[in-house]
Amino acid sequence: MNILDTIVQQKRKEVDDLKHRLPENMLMNSALYERDCFSISEALNHPGGSGIIAEHKRRSPSKGIINNQLELSHVVNAYQHAGASALSILTDEIFFGGTTQDIISIRSSISIPILRKDFIIDEYQVHEAKSIGADFILLIAACLTPARVRQLAALAVGIGMEVLLELHDEDEFGHICDEVQLVGINNRSLKTFDVNIDRSLKMAEQIPSNKIKVAESGIDDPSQVKIFLDHGYKGFLIGEYFMRQSDPGQALNNFINKLG
Repeated sequence: MNILDTIVQQKRKEVDDLKHRLPENMLMNSALYERDCFSISEALNHPGGSGIIAEHKRRSPSKGIINNQLELSHVVNAYQHAGASALSILTDEIFFGGTTQDIISIRSSISIPILRKDFIIDEYQVHEAKSIGADFILLIAACLTPARVRQLAALAVGIGMEVLLELHDEDEFGHICDEVQLVGINNRSLKTFDVNIDRSLKMAEQIPSNKIKVAESGIDDPSQVKIFLDHGYKGFLIGEYFMRQSDPGQALNNFINKLG
C-alpha cells in the first residue's frame, strides 16, 4: 500500500474505536458544537487580507519531525498576530503528531477560522470537528468517492461549517460539488509525497469560477504566492516552511511583508 492507503486504513480503525468510546450524540452536546463558525470564505475574500492559511504541523510521514519543540499556543497566536487569514491544525496523531485537543486548547484565543486538517472519511469526524471548535474541514478527493464528498460536505454545511476539497490530479475534478466552497490543489502527491509546484498553476483554469482557489504545500517564497494570485488563487496553505523556523510567527510576518 502507498502512504495514503496506510493512513486511511488506520483512520478507519480509529473512528470505529471513537464511536464506541465517545458516541456521536455526546459530540453534538458539547459547548463548542453550539458556537457559530467563522467563515473562511469571508476571510479569504476580505480586501487586504494575506490569504495565508498558516499551519501548525509537528511532523509528517515523509519528512519525519518538523518541529515538535514549540508551544502550540505560542505558534498559533503569533500566526494570528502576524496576519494569517486562517489557521490549519493537524489533528492526526499517529502520522502527524497532532490531536483534537490541539484545537480545543486554542479555540478561545483565536478569532480567525480554524481548519481541522485530517483524513476525514466518516460523518462522525465531521461532527467531531464541529465539537472541538473547527470552522471548516478538509476533504481529500484521493480517499473519497465523489458521492462521499457530497455527503460529507452537505453534513458539514448543514451544521454551519465550510469545506475545503483537496485535489491532486485532473481526474479528480468530478469530486467538485455545490456543497464545497473552496477547492485546493495540493502540490504534494499523497501517494509519493513528491512536490510539484506547477500542479496548482496547470489546474487553476479548470476550477469553477464560483469556488475559492487554494494552493497547498511546497510554498516557501512570496514570489510563488504572487504567481498564484495572478492565476486566481485567494488562499495559500503554508505550514512546513514556517514550522521549520525557530520563530514561525516572525517567519510569517516577514513573508507577508514581502508580499507588499
